[in-house]
Amino acid sequence: MRINHKQQQLMDELLEKVKLRYPEIVFKDLQFSPDDPEQIWINVVADMDEDKEIEMRSYSASLETDILLGYGYAISIMPENPNRVFA
Repeated sequence: MRINHKQQQLMDELLEKVKLRYPEIVFKDLQFSPDDPEQIWINVVADMDEDKEIEMRSYSASLETDILLGYGYAISIMPENPNRVFA
C-alpha cells in the first residue's frame, strides 16, 4: 500500500475529526477500494445504533467531500458495526 505524506496527513485529520464527534469509533485498518485503487478506505469499528451510524456517515461524507474537492484524494471512513443485525 503506497500512501504519500499528504494522504497520510489528510487521513489522520479526517479520523481525528470524526473521532472527536464520535469517540466510540476505533481504527481497524486501511485498505484500497477493490473497485478503485485510488480510493483509500479507513476501516473503523463503530459500536453504535443505526441512527447514530447514519449520522456519523453523513458527517464523515461531508469531510471526505471537502478532501476530494480540495486535494483530489478519495478517502472514506468505512464503519463496521459489530451489533448490526442482518435480516
